[in-house]
Amino acid sequence: MDTVTPPDEIGKLYDEASRMADIFNEGQEHLAYWYEYSDPATVVEAGQRITRKVAQALGLCSGERVLDAGCGVGAPGILVASETGAQVTGITISAAEATDAQDRARTAGLAGTAGLAGTAGLAGTARFERGDYQAMHFADGYFDAIMAIESMHHAPDVHRMLKEFSRVLRPGGRLAFSVCTREDPSAKIPDQFKSNILLTIPQWLDALESAGFAIEEYTQCGPRVYGMGMRYLDHANELHDALVAKFGADAISALKQGYRDMFAAGPRVIGYAIIAARKPD
Repeated sequence: MDTVTPPDEIGKLYDEASRMADIFNEGQEHLAYWYEYSDPATVVEAGQRITRKVAQALGLCSGERVLDAGCGVGAPGILVASETGAQVTGITISAAEATDAQDRARTAGLAGTAGLAGTAGLAGTARFERGDYQAMHFADGYFDAIMAIESMHHAPDVHRMLKEFSRVLRPGGRLAFSVCTREDPSAKIPDQFKSNILLTIPQWLDALESAGFAIEEYTQCGPRVYGMGMRYLDHANELHDALVAKFGADAISALKQGYRDMFAAGPRVIGYAIIAARKPD
């Protein structure tokens, strides 16, 4: 990307975008996975598939401490905590998202202090806070695993980010993330999404190895994720009246145009990968 967007500006973007997440996709504030265009899964159900795929790549156990780096409004972290028994801590650069996420955790009955009850078999917890995943306050080796769902592309410095992830992971800790990938030199994320990096899968693997991670798995599922992007436009059309009543006609017109711009290139140009790696023992 030619221009680097600083974290505070990205935070403001999500302060505004988070207001729509509850109505649009119940807080699954990321892309979704459909097997075909006629797949009957809703936007929420298809979004949860991505969350589960990332969590499954981590192989989580009950009681493990998990960092959700770029947690959005908390729905993915809460899903992971409830289904795996993990102790999830989410951080987001958006103050509005952090507040919404913590409220969501309380409503789900999962709000707690992650890490205080790290015993296998206990119910999972989820807590959320505002923070920059490139400079975290957590102790060295605090987490067993890190998940990052479509948040790493906002990093101004991928090497600094991965170095910080490695610092807060224990030896043997795991990292799994999903991210849009460059499949053609012409690929570009529209400016309104404030993406700082768009790498190929080999570039991601090189960056991970340079940061000391061992690669364990990577999957290209662009046709079933990025290639299904017009399902979002369909969903926006279905919710048109409710969205306009809440946010205004101009905002929803801009939303729909944003989807057209975002997904026009198709999966031969922009892909979607899930990548898993491990910090060596």
